[in-house]
Amino acid sequence: MKGFDFIPHNTKFPFLAWRFVAIALSVIGMSASLMLFFTQGLNLGIDFRGGSLIEVKAKHGAIDVGWLRSQMRPLKLGDVQIQQIKDFSGQSACSDNSCAMLRIELQPGGDKAQQKALDRVKAALGDRVIYRSAEVVGPTVQKELIETGIIAVIAAIGAVLLYIWFRFEWQFAIGAVVALIHDVLMTIGIFSLLQIEFGLPVVAAILTIVGYSLNDTVVVYDRIRENLRKFKKMDLADLLNLSINETLSRTILTSVTTLLALMALYIFGGEVIRGFTFAMIWGIVVGTYSSIFIASPILLALDVSRDWSGNTSASKKEARAR
Repeated sequence: MKGFDFIPHNTKFPFLAWRFVAIALSVIGMSASLMLFFTQGLNLGIDFRGGSLIEVKAKHGAIDVGWLRSQMRPLKLGDVQIQQIKDFSGQSACSDNSCAMLRIELQPGGDKAQQKALDRVKAALGDRVIYRSAEVVGPTVQKELIETGIIAVIAAIGAVLLYIWFRFEWQFAIGAVVALIHDVLMTIGIFSLLQIEFGLPVVAAILTIVGYSLNDTVVVYDRIRENLRKFKKMDLADLLNLSINETLSRTILTSVTTLLALMALYIFGGEVIRGFTFAMIWGIVVGTYSSIFIASPILLALDVSRDWSGNTSASKKEARAR
């Protein structure tokens, strides 16, 4: 029985004809992301900003967020964010809207002051709630987490550069790294624009995006390398278009199936992983875009080598002799 094809296999979309428009939009997007980052900044979570994170559950019925705010106001603990945890899966203890997350900014005076703030919160809320978790992130841990997160992203991109350079050629390595930097900057930009909380789970999502986008790019690059061997006299732009179209079905199906799983997690996974899943959804979209409209056109701009015989120097001498 013949299977059903969602994407035709013999597409001939002229992707490279849109490369200047795509690159212009990407440059504008990356510039806007950097501007938002340096002007508006990120809504750093407790992981990076320091402070206390308390999860509470009402003993009876739904949690009253208004009552929680009224109890916190007299304590004068600075920035206190209260968010109801909604879980539509029906599988957890918070599926009845009975849970809330309290985020309290870092208190001056070190760990003792932070612990004192936690004690004051517990005294104010009394026995009307159950404390599911309470975490304190001090300034030392905060600094270490920020540095570790930055190093992890830079190290991942550097490893990609070496890997692609070793497996292909330097033009491919530059194309892949530029595409990854594009994806990371666009993700940071959307988080700055929407002021979604940026914590350690989002850093984990960015590293996952780097891996996913790299995999997508390598699939396209591998087909380009095969076609460079096969069609030695074909115009390079036409060859890149051919390679992208030949892998388009795989690219779209992989992205769509991944997005379906992520959308389910975003809707039913609860508040705790919502930032992570949002970053992943956005990263899949921009990663697929960059593999087609950023990584491949860079090969055309850098005039990638047309000789993949395995002995470049010998082949060049042979070509000159002819």
